[in-house]
Amino acid sequence: MFVDREEELAFFHRVAARQRPGPALLLLLYGRRRIGKTELLLYWSRQSSIPTTYWTAEKEPAALQRRKLFAALSATPLQYTPIFASWSELWDAAAQRIGDQRHVLVLDELPYAMESDPAALSALQHAWDRAFQYMRAIIVLCGSQVRVMELLQAAQSPLFGRLTGHWYLQPLPFSALKVFFPTWSVEERIAVSALVGGVPAYLGWLDPDLTFAENVRQVVLAPGSQFSAEPALLIYDEVREPQPHLAILKAIGAGAHTLDTISNATLIGKTHLSAYLVRLQDLKLIERRLPATVASAERLRSRKGRYHLRDPYFRFYFRFLAPTHEQAGLSADQIWSRIQQDLRAFIGQTAFEDLARAWVLAQGQANALPFAPELVGSHWSRHVQADVVAVNWRQRAILIGECKWSTELVDRQIVRELIEVKAPLVLHDLPDQGRDWVVTYACFGRAGFTPAARQLMDERQGICVDLEMLDRDLP
Repeated sequence: MFVDREEELAFFHRVAARQRPGPALLLLLYGRRRIGKTELLLYWSRQSSIPTTYWTAEKEPAALQRRKLFAALSATPLQYTPIFASWSELWDAAAQRIGDQRHVLVLDELPYAMESDPAALSALQHAWDRAFQYMRAIIVLCGSQVRVMELLQAAQSPLFGRLTGHWYLQPLPFSALKVFFPTWSVEERIAVSALVGGVPAYLGWLDPDLTFAENVRQVVLAPGSQFSAEPALLIYDEVREPQPHLAILKAIGAGAHTLDTISNATLIGKTHLSAYLVRLQDLKLIERRLPATVASAERLRSRKGRYHLRDPYFRFYFRFLAPTHEQAGLSADQIWSRIQQDLRAFIGQTAFEDLARAWVLAQGQANALPFAPELVGSHWSRHVQADVVAVNWRQRAILIGECKWSTELVDRQIVRELIEVKAPLVLHDLPDQGRDWVVTYACFGRAGFTPAARQLMDERQGICVDLEMLDRDLP
């Protein structure tokens, strides 16, 4: 099932129609595993009606990789395909085969070819300079090893300056979940967003005919489930030392967010730990968050950073499933019972807060807020924590929001605490203690709001966002 990807398809259609600097294209498409790169490229090639050769590199000798690539390009059985002694020979033969026709050549999992023969990339660069750039071919370099694919754009890469377009493929937006689960309530879709986010493959593994709880119990926790091995599979494919990286992910998932707490949980010294954390950030598996109230000039040197898992399923896995590996005798029912104890808080602190911040960002971009946020995040200090904070430094404007994933209505007292207690403490943490700043208040409530709460927010020109409004407005 192909869902959404309108922006991505528009990008590929646009570059395919471009005639400058020339009809030849060298494109880069990358993103984490399971994100839908293959489906996107195949769907686009079918829409464009351009003849397409799709080749995926595997972990095998370079000579066999080259032979399989030319077999795919020439539609020849492998046993009748010539063997090429080098990538240079292969690219010469490929250029002759494609000739002057419009043809898409997708080179998927390119890092595997680079591992087998480091000369593969420089050979492609020479072939591009000599032949491909003067042709009508569209070459798409595709891969799941995010760090390796990003290095292809660096100044040290043989392909530096030659790429004519690139796209980092993100997870599907929240609105796409309606297609996967058309009969589910918005509450269940927010819950599944906390479980797997917008990764198409994960969403496809779940059963829309079951409830969210049944999916966790019968699909995610089932013996031999695809979900159980997924985090380790991704880590083992990306790094040479998987164990310390997995230990760090487990520590962060269990609630260790600072350098000190992660070091204490993993017993990894801070010097080595910093290098591992940078690596995990490069892989986009974790992120270092700063309070939204830290000024731009101070963000690089600020010591207020906290490390968080970026991928929703990694959050779920390392919060609930990884700790059970030390207790092999637990049944799926026992694990589900433990998950249920903290699931509501987990959904509220992850998906619901993330979606609330996404709502603020989208409303700001649509000019539907009193100001256009330059940054949307959260705030924390020794004295206060605010779930949603958006800042415009030039206008000295700030939005301060509270999220409540409770099954009870947000009442007047919660709104009063936001306005009279939390907001002044957040303002105090601004560089100038918030003097002369204009404040917008926002509340996000799963169950809705009491009339008294809405009245108080109206008096302060605040915003009340319930699930219907969130679901309607999110992209």
